[in-house]
Amino acid sequence: MSNSYDNPGPLTIGISSRALFDLDASHTVFEEGGLEAYMEFQRCREDDILQPGVAFRLVEKLLALNEDGLDHPGVEVILLSRNSADTGLRIFNSIEHHGLSIERAVFTNGASPSQYIEPAGVQLFLSANDDDVRRVLTAGYAAATILPSATRENRSSQLRLAFDGDAVIFSDEAERVYKEQGLEAFSDSERRAADKPLAAGPFKPVLEAIHRIQAAYPVEENPIRTALITARSAPAHKRVILTLRAWGIRIDESLFLGGRDKGPFLRAFGADIFFDDQQVHCASASGEVATGHVPHGVANEPSKLD
Repeated sequence: MSNSYDNPGPLTIGISSRALFDLDASHTVFEEGGLEAYMEFQRCREDDILQPGVAFRLVEKLLALNEDGLDHPGVEVILLSRNSADTGLRIFNSIEHHGLSIERAVFTNGASPSQYIEPAGVQLFLSANDDDVRRVLTAGYAAATILPSATRENRSSQLRLAFDGDAVIFSDEAERVYKEQGLEAFSDSERRAADKPLAAGPFKPVLEAIHRIQAAYPVEENPIRTALITARSAPAHKRVILTLRAWGIRIDESLFLGGRDKGPFLRAFGADIFFDDQQVHCASASGEVATGHVPHGVANEPSKLD
């Protein structure tokens, strides 16, 4: 795994054009008419401003952190697009129109942008293309597939980020026990290993970078609020709490739901985005908030998928 996670610079996020803007009509043209039809469609409409996509508000709030004048690492957002520079002109026109401070871009003309994650210094990749996301996760970086989600927004200026635990912030070691041996074995294993920190999952470095930004503000007046929303319950909660303590990472809210539907809790929290490895939880969440599926860990192995 790259040591770019140890970079004290800004939290660097790579985002695809379909995650940032509503490109459903354009994508339909591509699927039905092919690349030439898509290219012509985009050229003819390059001055037509695209509407915000699922991750637009998230990006807007992230970039706003750079404008507070405080001494923290900040955030950089890089466009990583399967468009060509020619068809991508409409994307940049829309970025400029919406006032987003995105300056760097990679246009691959149909190829996966995954090979540019490391040289670009990207720590988190958000895309509507599941294959690209899986490539990035396999390379050892955090990534999520942005799902078609509810348009309900947290309209406050505070950025609210919600994460599942196992296979997202933490490794899938505990979830693997549950999947392969059942709840009783999982509970017993977590009870016996309560004092042993869990190994890191793909999103640990992202959480660390967020924590570095949060540290520049007082806890009670912070522009970022984080939540751990997990299906775990007592006694399996103890290992999670002690792991975060060992890592020196603060999570503002922790919800141990014992298998309850996550959607209503995410709505109550007002998440700008939620990341989870399990498709069943993502389906519930995406009806309430912007959701990123993290196709990582035992729940996403071919034999474990429906």
